[in-house]
Amino acid sequence: MEVFSAVSLRRYAHFIFVAIICTAISSTVYGDFYSDIDVTWGDNNAWVLNNGQQWQLALTNYSGSGFQSYKEFLFGSVDISMKLVPGNSAGTVTTFYLSSTGEGHDEIDMEFLGNVSGEPYILHTNIYVNGSADKEQQFYLWFDPTTGFHNYSILWNPQQIAIFVDGLPIRVFANNENIGVPYPNEQAMRVFSSIWNGDQWATQGGRVKIDWSYSPFVASYMNFNTDVCEWNGNGSTSQCWATNWWNQNSLNYAQQGQLLWVRSNYLIYDYCKDYARFNYQLPAECSQQPQ
Repeated sequence: MEVFSAVSLRRYAHFIFVAIICTAISSTVYGDFYSDIDVTWGDNNAWVLNNGQQWQLALTNYSGSGFQSYKEFLFGSVDISMKLVPGNSAGTVTTFYLSSTGEGHDEIDMEFLGNVSGEPYILHTNIYVNGSADKEQQFYLWFDPTTGFHNYSILWNPQQIAIFVDGLPIRVFANNENIGVPYPNEQAMRVFSSIWNGDQWATQGGRVKIDWSYSPFVASYMNFNTDVCEWNGNGSTSQCWATNWWNQNSLNYAQQGQLLWVRSNYLIYDYCKDYARFNYQLPAECSQQPQ
């Protein structure tokens, strides 16, 4: 990845609200619940609004709920607008992620950890490769995600994984197979989302449990969009991703400045800084990742 100095990157931090993909705006066609999404569990807690253009998942004391995309794909860009559970959401976990299936699955994970009223959500991210997941990074958000819809995006290509919030990159995981770091590039994935009871760990390490008197806990969704290479078997996507806009080797100059701004102000946990956890021998990719 092309590297710029921290000083020059900071000069671009004030451009944090620049749109990431300007050319895609005019051609974006959002999916709808009926044609693109399959409710996989908690059917009674999945509600459709506005003729399929908006939907909600709910958590009650008898069930959470979740959905997946019909499309299975190898590489692409996916995004969705979400409004998270308002008020006392302690113990709840709302997710948006990509995943393959099976014991040795790959996954690109975004989990929104609820909190008591007045305390911020935590966005927990992780990367699974062949079932192994020890690459956690956590962030506060720079807005209240419960008062309106905000956009969450995952870009996945052969060179990098990039996670965006409202168009701003918050995390990049580069392909470092050349130094022995596994990278998810062989298993097709689908989009998943869910809301469930995580009060054994989600809020303040599990010290704060769900208060069921606030049930149902409801997360809302709209503007689901996928620009992906649909999977039809080995080698079926190579011609697709090779010429697609999202097949970029790295973030551009402005995006690197935005990434620095987010990570300088809102990153609260990074496995690459957790020396004690790894007995002072950090994973190999940590020397290559944005700081």
